[in-house]
Amino acid sequence: MTNNHNYLNTAQQLVEQAQKLGAQQAEVYINLAKELEIEVNNQQVETMKVAEDRGVCIRIIKDGRMGFAYSSDTGQDRLAEMVRQAVANGAKTTADEYNQIPDTQSSLPLLELNDEAINTTSVEEKIALAMEIEKAARSYDKRVKNTRTSSYQDARYEVYLANSAGFAAAYTGSYCGGYAYLVAEENGDTQTGFGVKYSLRYSDLDPVKIGSDAAKKAVQMLGAETVNTQKAAVVLDPYIATNFLGLIAPAITGEAVLKGKSLFADKRGKEIAASIISIVDHGSKAEGIMSAPFDGEGVATSKSVLVKDGVLQGFLHNTYTGLKMGEQSTGNGVRGSFKSTPEVGTTNFYIAGGATPKEKLIGEIDNGFYITEVMGMHTANPISGDFSLGAAGLWIEKGKLTKPVRGVAIAGNILELLKAIDCVGDDLTFFVGKGAPTLRIAQMSISG
Repeated sequence: MTNNHNYLNTAQQLVEQAQKLGAQQAEVYINLAKELEIEVNNQQVETMKVAEDRGVCIRIIKDGRMGFAYSSDTGQDRLAEMVRQAVANGAKTTADEYNQIPDTQSSLPLLELNDEAINTTSVEEKIALAMEIEKAARSYDKRVKNTRTSSYQDARYEVYLANSAGFAAAYTGSYCGGYAYLVAEENGDTQTGFGVKYSLRYSDLDPVKIGSDAAKKAVQMLGAETVNTQKAAVVLDPYIATNFLGLIAPAITGEAVLKGKSLFADKRGKEIAASIISIVDHGSKAEGIMSAPFDGEGVATSKSVLVKDGVLQGFLHNTYTGLKMGEQSTGNGVRGSFKSTPEVGTTNFYIAGGATPKEKLIGEIDNGFYITEVMGMHTANPISGDFSLGAAGLWIEKGKLTKPVRGVAIAGNILELLKAIDCVGDDLTFFVGKGAPTLRIAQMSISG
């Protein structure tokens, strides 16, 4: 392929080649991506990486058997061999009536996923932004002693998809972000903090805020001590609430239900959270970093309200899991890359924001714990929902954030946690593809 090549036309031609070789259904997916990462330390560029990736894959179905092959070599001979390999692979797989290429007839949402400023801003200006993040962090407080990383990242991508049902479409997009991770030190005590912002728009990046947020988080934890074991109100910072949401994400898919790995499997139509909680996946959300007009198999993306007013409404699906459960795809057939078939996954996945300002939410607490960091989330059980985590943050006394706290643990079950939420903040914040507002839990056991 050359830079001027019509990729969509190539995809359609490969679909036709597969059909000529006996495939009853075929789908071709092409992905091109370019990423830039700049890391600075002590106002010097420490790392600058530019990575480009492109590839093509094909999925064919014949008599319910699926064949798949991919190639990063986009020469005509190699692509022809890829098609032959997919057809040959299909002959060796087990037949499954739910293996289907979707018949996508619905209109696609109109999305603006490109920001020309990301493409036209010079590398020198992007380096300066990363340096400004570090400068803001280091000047916030003299106790900020060390920058682990201060970075700028962006990515540009193109997606082309065509299938034997007559679907042929493409989209392009870009996003950018800034990040800081640093260390504060005082009297031999060291604490870390981070600041982060990702957006579709270059103008949304505020380097001073990113750096200052990281510094504030580190400095406010200096001198942290443990507290006595007790039951108290707990407030989850949006980042921590998003961590817990990540525990829910794999369990709320049709794939997990079919495999017997979802704690929500038998709870459709039942209350699984407090009535003030709604959980949404929105693949066509305006300004969503994970937004796209169609998913990895050509189904139009949309908004799926999975939990409404505390009640489980349904699950996320790709075409396969939807058919197997007698439902429609929700447009959640996602691909990690051109090297994989469409699996079920989240897009812009979030807990809907409420109406209570964070200050009021905290101000109503007489004695409680504002959690800004958890340790061991990877050990939580996504099938049972059980978790036992180290935690750190700030103690709340008479509605005010007071002393820093570290060396405590919280344990429970995600369903119990969801039902115990008694207030939702108005500060919905996204961290790339997941988001949450501040959440207040009426009472939790805190082990000191």
